[in-house]
Amino acid sequence: MAALLVLCACPDAATAEGLAESLVERRLVACVNILPGARSVYRWQGRIEKADEVLMLMKTQSDRLHDLQEHVLLMHPYELPEVLAFEATAGLDRYLHWIDSETTPSGTPA
Repeated sequence: MAALLVLCACPDAATAEGLAESLVERRLVACVNILPGARSVYRWQGRIEKADEVLMLMKTQSDRLHDLQEHVLLMHPYELPEVLAFEATAGLDRYLHWIDSETTPSGTPA
């Protein structure tokens, strides 16, 4: 398994906090950093759009990504939520072990 950093933009802090809490409760992520103040400019359905958003930085394991994505699709208000995952190629061993432990359904690393 590999540790992942997953990005997801939300329309507001309340949405991000609710989604973050539900992901942590279900052990789909070990931690979520919620960063307000993102300004997004994007093309959607043929038009250029602009939005103030809140960015979530989620830490998880590769074997939890599918379930994480399914939960985001179920809970997120956007028709097409951003879910981008990046593999952590290095990091503090104890922190990586903590991510593993917190995303293992039983609460102990496999």
